[in-house]
Amino acid sequence: MLVHDHSERIAEQTDVHAPDRTLTWDEARAAAHRAGPALSPELVGLAQTLGRVLAEPLHALVAVPPVDCSAMDGYAVCGPSPWSVVAQVRAGDGVPEPLRSGTACEVATGAPVPPWTGGVLPYEQAWRAGELVSGRVTPSRHVRWAGEECAAGDEVLPAGVALGPAALGLAATLGHDELPVRRAPRVDALVTGNEVLEVGIPAPGQVRDAIGPMLPGLVSWAGGSFGGAVRLVDSAAQLIGALRGADAEIVLVSGSSSRGPADHLRTALVAVRAELLIDGVACRPGHPQALARLPGGQLVIGLPGNPMAAFVAYLTLALPAITGLLGRPLAELAPASPLRGSPGLTRLVPVRVMHGGEVVALPHSRSAMLRGVAAADALAVITPSGYTRLHPLPGPA
Repeated sequence: MLVHDHSERIAEQTDVHAPDRTLTWDEARAAAHRAGPALSPELVGLAQTLGRVLAEPLHALVAVPPVDCSAMDGYAVCGPSPWSVVAQVRAGDGVPEPLRSGTACEVATGAPVPPWTGGVLPYEQAWRAGELVSGRVTPSRHVRWAGEECAAGDEVLPAGVALGPAALGLAATLGHDELPVRRAPRVDALVTGNEVLEVGIPAPGQVRDAIGPMLPGLVSWAGGSFGGAVRLVDSAAQLIGALRGADAEIVLVSGSSSRGPADHLRTALVAVRAELLIDGVACRPGHPQALARLPGGQLVIGLPGNPMAAFVAYLTLALPAITGLLGRPLAELAPASPLRGSPGLTRLVPVRVMHGGEVVALPHSRSAMLRGVAAADALAVITPSGYTRLHPLPGPA
């Protein structure tokens, strides 16, 4: 109890006033993206890399295909029709002897074709009588030439790509058993508020925690690893202690980022000697958000206590910060039909995207409301001039 009182007195006596660090929405997003260096890579077995981010460019260890091969079941032919069938090759066989003019080799899809093959005649376009086959062949048709997709040593994917199923299949084709990927940033959360109820029906004066349940999905969607949420009462001492013990790359603090008597984030940041990078963003909803760097390099992101405002702040600061730690470029937002802007600030509005690309703003989009964004296709990012872009939203896992 004495320690608690002492910490509270320190917090009360700390000067939390700092130069204005309010940024535009685009400035804040860019600053969050460069706030931390990309995490070190690790070498992971191919089967465990789905969804991970490439730390280095992916190069071909072999040419694809490694030899000239057939793209169809049929006959590899040389010279004009008709041809005498002199050999048969299946996938997995070695390269057969070269063809001479007027001869053919029966081939399966993927099988190597003989040298001097002029093209492949598919079965369905061929007429065969005994050992003679005839038909019309377009030169080089239905042959996959060695190195056609890539040569050995070619860069086929750049660093920063999130690996999907097709990329894993490509990596296997190129001869890889392991890939260097970025370590997923760990993201922990501190959910503050005396009035916040975790389960059940809230009594008068209480509210259900709507932010905590959103965070695992939001963090996973961004490519991070959610370490869990800790509930704190409105106490500067508790918040200071939690920040001092932080060991995740990013710590999200919800419900303590404004300027009210129960909002202790800035006081706690000063007490732990954090560097305040962003102190408010010129956007609605979500203005009272913050970004700071702890002495150990961990990032602290302050999310407003209202759920829609917290959602916007996550997209503004946390998503770009995770993207930067993964070594990925900041995603560009697609332009959309203009919507009405507001002087001096960027508005983020849940919208439906209609056929033809028109966007329609949805109701229930205030800072305390999630109904609009839960039904939305995207968030419209509207600058003061009305220039509108669409920010994607995470879907079901």
